[in-house]
Amino acid sequence: MLVAMQQDLGALWGTVPLAERMRPRSFEEFLGQEGLAGPEGVLRRAADTGNLRSLVLWGPPGVGKTALARILARTAGLPFESLSAVTSGVKDIRAVIDRAKERTTFLGERQGRATVLFIDEIHRFNKAQQDALLPFVEDGTLILIGSTTENPSFEVNSALLSRLQVYTLEPLAADVLGVLLERALGDATRGLGRFPVALDADARDFLIRFADGDARALLNGLEAGFLSAAAGWDPGEAAAVILVTAAGLAAALQRRTPRHDKGGEAHYDTISAFIKSLRASDADAACYWLGRMLAGGEDPLFIVRRMVIFASEDVGNADPQALGLAVAAQQAVHFVGLPEATYALYQAASYLATVPKSNATVRAIAAVARLLEAGTTPPVPLHLRNAPTTLMQKLGYGRDYIYPHDVPGHISAQGGLPAGLEGERIYRPSVYGFEREIRKRMDYWERLRKQARETGQP
Repeated sequence: MLVAMQQDLGALWGTVPLAERMRPRSFEEFLGQEGLAGPEGVLRRAADTGNLRSLVLWGPPGVGKTALARILARTAGLPFESLSAVTSGVKDIRAVIDRAKERTTFLGERQGRATVLFIDEIHRFNKAQQDALLPFVEDGTLILIGSTTENPSFEVNSALLSRLQVYTLEPLAADVLGVLLERALGDATRGLGRFPVALDADARDFLIRFADGDARALLNGLEAGFLSAAAGWDPGEAAAVILVTAAGLAAALQRRTPRHDKGGEAHYDTISAFIKSLRASDADAACYWLGRMLAGGEDPLFIVRRMVIFASEDVGNADPQALGLAVAAQQAVHFVGLPEATYALYQAASYLATVPKSNATVRAIAAVARLLEAGTTPPVPLHLRNAPTTLMQKLGYGRDYIYPHDVPGHISAQGGLPAGLEGERIYRPSVYGFEREIRKRMDYWERLRKQARETGQP
């Protein structure tokens, strides 16, 4: 009996996913991205006035890139072709170009209008495939609309990118997702409106949180919850309600992986947020971004390598233990592996976030670079040179070298810099953390050296 009811539901619902059924078909149905598709949106005006030009729609999944491309072509009254960069090659591109040429040419003369070619995930095309598009974008045969979740400046070659305007689409706000949810529940033609569906008090908030700005995830989640809740529904019982609950959604959907990728925009953005949170001494934010990277499948060795760099670049001698702890975390990742090495990663991240910060090491590197770029490389002073042979000794190598351990305080008046650079301060410790102590020592030693030089002492 239950199997028969489920079959009845399947026949009533069909096989087309809810997200595809609810795809917007006009600007009036399109929600979000007001600056692009709203009543005064730049792309809406371009389509309305017939001034559509080649472009790239860049944004995360589920924000309307494909739907917007179709709406732009439909509104502008232009023929529409679609390719997926995952499954298409140069042969497919050539076939589209041939059809586009037929539409724009009659008896050898250019007539008609350009063809809109939409390429989903254009970042997956290689250079040769992208180059094949270039002359037809230039001569107006094609109006290219590419969609990508990756930064176009990294993934689209510069020759093609220079002919395209890039438009950024943002994750959908919670209120927009709420409107989409109500629309899907109420639409009796394309949505769930022909079924007696109801959400409990917490299910709506659960779905919006689960979607995380992604309309496709929202609608897929609603559909999964609906089908699960309707497993025992009898279409013959007029009073029967299909109740979608937060608990049922949690069981049906499990847990969604946070938005992250290990080689693209989210990868670089999230590690940047992590490092900048460490630098800002915000341990809470650092732990959050660390956890998000790990949940998204980021390589823990990549994370800990950045922490080792940070320990020298942004902490330095303000806390000399920071580098040791970061290296220990790296060893723990190697030795223990995930998930247990998570403890070491969080320990190192929280420590690095809360220690005193100094970029004195960075400034020392820059100071040396400036001196070297000046173009002069004074010779090593004779007293600092190695003298392993008699000839070198006769030439004065090592002569008059003062062994610091033989003088009071173990500080020699002799300097180590070459002629012309005496007194140059390259390493300038800060007044934070242990560098405060280092600074005191360096100031004290400089006073001893000055006193020794003034009194003629070694």
